[in-house]
Formats: sequence, structure tokens, C-alpha cells
Amino acid sequence: MDSILIYGAYGYTGALIAERAVAEGVRPILAGRSEEKLRPVAERLGCPFRTFGLDDRNRLDEALDRVDVVLHCAGPFSSTAEPMVEACLRTKTHYLDITGEIAVFEALAAREAVAKNAGVMILPGVGFDVVPTDCLAVHLAQKLPKATNLTLAFAGSSALSHGTMLTSLEQVGRGAVRRDGRIAKVPAAWKTMNIDYGGGVTRTSVTIPWGDVATAFRSTGIPNIEVFAGLPPNVLRQIRASRYLGGLLRTGPVQRFLKSQVPEGGPDEATRTTGETRLWGKVTNVAGDSVEARLRTPEAYQTTVLTALLIARRAARGDAPPGYQTPAKAYGPDLILDIPGAART
Repeated sequence: MDSILIYGAYGYTGALIAERAVAEGVRPILAGRSEEKLRPVAERLGCPFRTFGLDDRNRLDEALDRVDVVLHCAGPFSSTAEPMVEACLRTKTHYLDITGEIAVFEALAAREAVAKNAGVMILPGVGFDVVPTDCLAVHLAQKLPKATNLTLAFAGSSALSHGTMLTSLEQVGRGAVRRDGRIAKVPAAWKTMNIDYGGGVTRTSVTIPWGDVATAFRSTGIPNIEVFAGLPPNVLRQIRASRYLGGLLRTGPVQRFLKSQVPEGGPDEATRTTGETRLWGKVTNVAGDSVEARLRTPEAYQTTVLTALLIARRAARGDAPPGYQTPAKAYGPDLILDIPGAART
């Protein structure tokens, strides 16, 4: 049977994906740095496991031997993606991860030629970052060819996991958009919009440095891209305040303190199974024509579990176009509709 290795399988999201895989009849190889944390998860799920760090090239290559797909779930990916990708290229193993970090997408895109020559697919962002938004972007681009501007937005109600919070802290006070094909830095919460997400959900939404600033450009070719998030008022105030405190909050001592205060875990099962996320997107062209669309998915972490496993299983069966990919570029804009509970209007 084709094999999938989940690295970071004892983290919040990695463990959820492993549990879902077993429930679907898949027996992935579980992996991570700590045997103390990994063994109980592997024994509970009845899965084989391998313990190794990303700084040990020999053990890393040995662990990936005869593995078809790595699903990398151990962030922050700004530190962990590169060594795992290099190992995947050496061992001819397809690489997936659940990052949402713009810098990581850009760095991995630079490996396009090497990956294609190796026959390896590099597909970061197979979770909520960025499968739903990427699929929405390509759907809209197909409806309005030659669009010049793309706006994407989402609103949900779940809290962030431990790993996502750590990544978010590294970006505090920063924003990013794409202008004329290039990524441009902007202040945090640079723009504000009141967005109707459908289903009676209307939210004040602000620009955030979401992964689509990197990926949607490669998926659609649209040169101007902004991504918004509908957030509670207290969170909006905190983001705006970070414009002025971002420099201080990103210093080493403050970062270490803030990260030490982040609680383990993430949303509970009831939140994941009953919650939902709403997405909205719009494209326009130079003539002023525009097209809008909306998408509803399960709660963000539940979506991550479903989309990551869906893509991993497809890649393990050999459906893995080589080179650097985005979700919708590799599998089309209807990929998101293959998960239960997703609907597009």
C-alpha cells in the first residue's frame, strides 16, 4: 500500500489528521522529534512510528526511504520546511505541509525546477491555509479571465491552535498584499471592509498577511491580491495596536516570553464538528467588470484535517504533478467541494 508519513503527529493538528486517517482506513507512519510524545499516539492509533529530528540528515533520509508522501505538520515552517523539503528531494518523496506563511510559500516556489527534475511534487498549504481560498481564487479567475484584482476574505469562530499562535506571533505588526505582481509590505490591518459572507454573516474585516498573497498569484496570474479576515472587535483593536508595538513585540526576549504564554492544544471537538467558516471573493478587470462568489466550509481545523488527508491520499496514489504546486493548480478549483459540508455559491 502507498505510504504516508505524518511528521509532527503528536501536535494538535498532526494528531487530528492521524486520527482521521485511521478512521478512514489509512495506516500512516507517524513521526516526530520526541519519542516520549510520539509513542503514546502511535500505540493508541495502532500506527508504526519513526523518531528523528530535522537536523539529522542521515536519520531523516533513512526515515523517508520507501515513503511516498510526507505530510509535514511541525511548524513554525519558517524553520522546519527547508530541511524536510531538501530531504524529500533527495529521497524522491512528495512533500505536503499545512503552512500559511508567505515567506515559506515563496521559498518553496523557488525550488520549482529542482522538484520538477526530481519528479517530486512540492505542495505547501494543504490545510485551511490555503485550500479553500486558493480554490475560490481559481474559480473566480476562470469566471473573469484577464482579471487584474483579486480580493479574498474569510470569517470563522474557532480559536487558534498552539502552533498557529506561535506562527502568528512571529508576524505580529506586519501586513502584506500583492501589487503589480510583487509582494508589498503594509501595516497590520491596513484596510478595513464590511463584508457580507452570506448566511446572515456580516463582519468588519481587515487585511492580513495570508498565504494567498503568495499562492493565488501562482494559481491565477492575477497581479493585485488582498486577503481580509472577519475578526471580533477586541482582536481588531489588538491588531491595530500592533502597528505601533510590532517592533518591540518581535524582539527576541519579548517573542520568547509571548511564546511561553501560548497554551497547548486548540479548539475542542464540539467546536470543530459544529462550527463553520464563511469565505468571500471578488475579481475585477480594467473595464470595471466584476464577479463575486462565496464558499462555506467546516470549521477551519476540521477543514485542515479533511483537505490535508484528501490531498495526501491522492498524492500517495500517484496523482502528484511534479514541481511546485498550489492546491487548485494541482487539483482544480472544485477540490474543496470534495470535502463533506463544503458548498459554493
